[in-house]
Amino acid sequence: MKKALMVLMAFAIVSVLAACADGQNGGQGGGAKQKTVAILTPYLASVTTNEMVESLKKQAAAHHWKTNVVDTKGDFGQLASRMEDLISSKVDAIVLVSTDPNQLKGQIQKAAQENIPVFGCDSGYIEGMTMNATSDNAAMSKMITEYLFQTMGGKGNLVVLTYRPHPGVLKRTQQLDTMLKQNPDIQVVTELQVQVPGPIENARKQMESLLLANQSEGSITAVWAGWDEPAIGAAQAIEAAGRKDIVVVGIDGTSQAIDMIQKGSPLIATVKQNFSGMAEIVAQQIDRVFQGQPVEGTELYAPASLVTKENAGQ
Repeated sequence: MKKALMVLMAFAIVSVLAACADGQNGGQGGGAKQKTVAILTPYLASVTTNEMVESLKKQAAAHHWKTNVVDTKGDFGQLASRMEDLISSKVDAIVLVSTDPNQLKGQIQKAAQENIPVFGCDSGYIEGMTMNATSDNAAMSKMITEYLFQTMGGKGNLVVLTYRPHPGVLKRTQQLDTMLKQNPDIQVVTELQVQVPGPIENARKQMESLLLANQSEGSITAVWAGWDEPAIGAAQAIEAAGRKDIVVVGIDGTSQAIDMIQKGSPLIATVKQNFSGMAEIVAQQIDRVFQGQPVEGTELYAPASLVTKENAGQ
């Protein structure tokens, strides 16, 4: 009898330990394997993309999910094959960060056939994906463009630094196109596509060439940049040339951009995105899917705010 009681007690202890271990494994229960979330991007070298990836990894750790980060380092040709690899490895979810999903239509459909949900973090949304979290790019562009046009007094010569292959930057640039039609006294000197990776250095070199070609005062009034890194590069070139007649705006709210705004550089404004907020939204929706619940929307927005010298230190 005593021996039987000891056996029962030992069994109870083992059961408790197993339950604890299960709770530490994301509450997946039933001996289910730990979930693996793959993160795919071509832009890990970008400050903002890296911020989102790190935040996603942090969110995943809090949910006891494994993460597998794949960076193609600006090589778009590798995106499809690397996603094929992720599908073949049967990950539980895929997150596309700062990636145009139109380049991966076939792979997204294949993932859906394999019951692997595909999420976007500051990417676009297309059919076959589960959802995308981003900022309202058109609204951000309108916010910063209105501020710039007011600063210009509704007239002048504008340089546009953009990168239309990126879905978010494309929407911002398209909003600028619309507003330029409504403001005919603002003329575009040139629109340049900024190289990625290396947007700060590339924008600085492009701006240096433009300043040499447009040396008279008023030949360039302002620079509109689709995100902060080219805005930083352009502002550095303008400051080095001693030009006091040109202002620059960007979008993202990176720490370097905000620091330059505070110091009174040619970079006068940006729109601060909530990149960690985007990652949190994606993690929340992944968790809902893992629990068998529907997502709360296919395109969810994290709030953004205008940053100028007046509020840059807040």
